[in-house]
Amino acid sequence: MAASKPVEPQSGSGLPRWQLALLVGTPIVLGVGAVYLWNRSRGKEKQGKRNGERKTPEGSASPVQGQIGSHCLGPYGSGQRNPSGSPLDRAQSAKNKGNKYFKAGKYEQAIQCYTDAISLCPKEQKGDLSTFYQNRAAAYEQLLKWTEVIQDCSQAVELNPCYVKALFRRAKALEKLGNKKECLEDVTAVCILEVFQNQQSMLLADKVLKQLGKEKAKEKYKNREPLMPSPQFIKSYFSSFTDDIISQPLQKGEKKDEDKDKEGEASEVTGSSGYLKAKQYMEEENYDKIISECTKEIESGGRYTTEALLLRATFYLLIGNATAAQPDLDRVINMDDASVKLRANALIKRGSMYMQQQQPQLSTQDFNIAAEIDPRNADVYHHRGQLKILLDQVEEAVGDFDECIKLRPDSALAQAQKCFALYRQAYTGNNPSQVQKAMDGFEDVIRRFPKCAEGYALYAQALTDQQQFGKADEMYDKCIELEPDNATTYVHKGLLQLQWKQDLEMGLELISKAIEIDNKCDFAYETMGTIEVQRGNLDKAIDMFNKAINLAKSEMEMAHLYSLCDAAYAQTEVAKKYGLKPPTL
Repeated sequence: MAASKPVEPQSGSGLPRWQLALLVGTPIVLGVGAVYLWNRSRGKEKQGKRNGERKTPEGSASPVQGQIGSHCLGPYGSGQRNPSGSPLDRAQSAKNKGNKYFKAGKYEQAIQCYTDAISLCPKEQKGDLSTFYQNRAAAYEQLLKWTEVIQDCSQAVELNPCYVKALFRRAKALEKLGNKKECLEDVTAVCILEVFQNQQSMLLADKVLKQLGKEKAKEKYKNREPLMPSPQFIKSYFSSFTDDIISQPLQKGEKKDEDKDKEGEASEVTGSSGYLKAKQYMEEENYDKIISECTKEIESGGRYTTEALLLRATFYLLIGNATAAQPDLDRVINMDDASVKLRANALIKRGSMYMQQQQPQLSTQDFNIAAEIDPRNADVYHHRGQLKILLDQVEEAVGDFDECIKLRPDSALAQAQKCFALYRQAYTGNNPSQVQKAMDGFEDVIRRFPKCAEGYALYAQALTDQQQFGKADEMYDKCIELEPDNATTYVHKGLLQLQWKQDLEMGLELISKAIEIDNKCDFAYETMGTIEVQRGNLDKAIDMFNKAINLAKSEMEMAHLYSLCDAAYAQTEVAKKYGLKPPTL
């Protein structure tokens, strides 16, 4: 797609998000949960056992064993229960009475009983005392008294720092009061204690991370300095179009597109045109001057105003300024006398922008209009096919790729992406015969188009799914041979080394090579950050995520990266407070 990075599919595909990266020629990485990737190597058999609600109230504190430090208490604190100790017996009796009131829905009476239990309980019986506070918090929760919930849970956690129920209940109350940062720290502690096996806590963590990410990205993106991406990224972007007039060299004396059907002599182009200067700068890869030259053409009402509007909008999109791009795109689309090629191209780019902004209906509408006004434009079907894949409308995507191939039989990229769409459909549908048919299709593509790097890259991703790691590695080597300056390929090859050989050193070396090739490759920084989290190097991970944030090309990308960064930061805080850390690589 023409968007700098796509959004994730609307429903689960069974494939990690990063595996869709080369589908659109630009990378994306795993979702918010990527910061906890260490858990991917663990079995999932326990997950279904721990997805239910935590029942309340309870008889005694039940901290998780085996994950916690010596500072966490057993059920009865530092001492053992003394059956003959009347104060504790009376406290337990009050608690049991409170439990009956709780189950009957009489929460005020339950609170009073738990209060009695707290006052009667000997202070040295920390485990029991923490349970009484937690149970009273559960009753306050039923009455929506969030401040009291937080206070009692805090008392319970102070007595028993690894008390999962109290931590999770406090996290929920903090979220209700809008204290997202503190909520995230508590729910992160819960996730670590539960070995990331409880769906409830994982969902709350994901929800809060996304909220924090959106809030921070909204502010950061509004005040960000526009940043031109690397030349390799820009060339890759334009290579995804075949009918894009503005990306083609315009020779001296060539007719304008809209003059091609008119009789008469072609007008000579002059060096005074801002648009033509911008085109020259494109050929020289002097991209920073293009927007200003296009602006000169537009303000002077020059002959190439329409083309200048579209080229300026394109570079606004490339630097991540969709707000500036949209008015230019709107003008081109609404110009009745403009070439249909220019209008269709503007619709593709606006549709991609809408998808980047998570507005799939507007995106689909623009692509459909483009197909109506320019039905023989291969780019329309190519980019709409990618949109359909992102929306998990794979059959429609294949139809669009077929139409693109019919119009452009030499379109190697469309052929490769059609194979990937068919493979993905077969893979998620668990259809082995169709998977093999798609794999055979990849073999045919790389045979017929041996210079198409994307064909090898997409085939490599499919081979990785099939655990044919050695052959996938060969395909990535072919990509590097054809495009040695494509940083994304090095990142994918690095990830393959981690999955295939668990070769951390080689993986990091390849990702570092990607950064060396393109120090604006946000995908490389993001991936490096997730790996550093898994290694337990949280400060370095946060640094990597921040570098990726500064390179993000859209508010949505930035929100995703902030979520990763906040998750890593929360783990540093949990480590300081409770000494809890996930296992590391």
